[in-house]
Amino acid sequence: MSLRSDRQGAAEHGHRITAAIACHVARAGGTADHLTRLLLHPEHEGGRHARHIALRSGQPQALEYIHRVWTSASSVIKGSTRVESRHHAYEVLAALRDRIETTPWRGERGRTALRVLRAHLNFAEIAGGPLHHASERQTAEEAGISRTTLRAVYELILKPRGWLRRLRAGHGREGSTWYLNDGNNRCNRTSSPSRVRTTPFPPDPALEEWPTPETATAADIDSTVIARLMGNDAFTHQGLGSSALMVIGALHVRSGQSVEELVGSSSVSRATAYRTLRRLSLHGLVRQTDQTWTLTPQALQGIGLPPDASEPRPKGLPAQGWDALAHAYGTAGTAARRKALHMAERAVYRQALERLTEHRSKAVVIVRDGRQVLVPAPRADEIPAHWCSPDGSVLDPTTGRPAADWRVATDGRLILITPADQRSYDELAAAHAQALSEWESAA
Repeated sequence: MSLRSDRQGAAEHGHRITAAIACHVARAGGTADHLTRLLLHPEHEGGRHARHIALRSGQPQALEYIHRVWTSASSVIKGSTRVESRHHAYEVLAALRDRIETTPWRGERGRTALRVLRAHLNFAEIAGGPLHHASERQTAEEAGISRTTLRAVYELILKPRGWLRRLRAGHGREGSTWYLNDGNNRCNRTSSPSRVRTTPFPPDPALEEWPTPETATAADIDSTVIARLMGNDAFTHQGLGSSALMVIGALHVRSGQSVEELVGSSSVSRATAYRTLRRLSLHGLVRQTDQTWTLTPQALQGIGLPPDASEPRPKGLPAQGWDALAHAYGTAGTAARRKALHMAERAVYRQALERLTEHRSKAVVIVRDGRQVLVPAPRADEIPAHWCSPDGSVLDPTTGRPAADWRVATDGRLILITPADQRSYDELAAAHAQALSEWESAA
């Protein structure tokens, strides 16, 4: 009898297979009746999960389940774009970039989500389409944030609003498989944690969660500029921050904006706009002319554009570059420390995988009279006779008491019984004895 956790894992795996088949049928122009006949066909391996539901709960429950899966698959296929060529893929990515740049990203959490989404857009452009591979550590380094913040942004903003879909979790040296979408699930926006309780909580001023946002419904920023600067130590949370990225990106698109215009184009509040402009002005990155603000040549030089030699160079740190600003804020070396930590974590993870691989040796078989005979693997788990109790259990040599998780096979070797085992001790012993007998007879 299988454990509950194992049954749940098998059910989730069967549901994923059923959903994939439904998406394929919907993409091919099929109907719900086609999917039902396909899944309930007794010889179709992919319909095992649906047939198991019919056997366990009845035919109506299975038909209702197939209908729910079909509805979900149809909505996914309608909301996705079919990429027909590489040129079309770049057109899709360009449309996504335009949508990202015109979407308001309010609050500190929203601006962090923009950095993460822009990092995934970079990976998608390299991959040549919305489907791309990226690990959490790789994305965190690209966006210039921690993995904890990255996961919070995934679960609270990007996944619920339909910007990103994780198709397959990464394993080993392979990153997760992601699909970059256009964020068409804005109606399912997840509220902040303070609003999901029964007791009403006021908005958090630190996150700029205002009940009536004062920003406009459309933004206008240059996400390419943000992508170039967001990994720099000067734009960490303790430095200039994400609000400076938004203001620089908005001023790079359209120079000479007033504070009221920046509130809408950069999706920041009025107080944040004034505070950010004052900070950038102290470093000579922006300047004010009457009631409008523009980027200085030094800021453009930091972005990667050629400066205007006719403009006077203001006093301050920008002449030394963004690294000097990072030293001034005490954030220099943040990206290097984060990368070193990720390298250490990767090394530990790979060592753990190697240790697991050592215990997962491939089965060796020989062909004898047209049939395969399993070669019993050498086992270094034979125990002394004084460790064995008369009932077949193992005596702990330290305490002298029986160890509940261990048994002794008929050949005097240890067998560990864990919750993940699907076979009893007698079945394990019988299987090993049969393999040993077949090997001895073949030899």
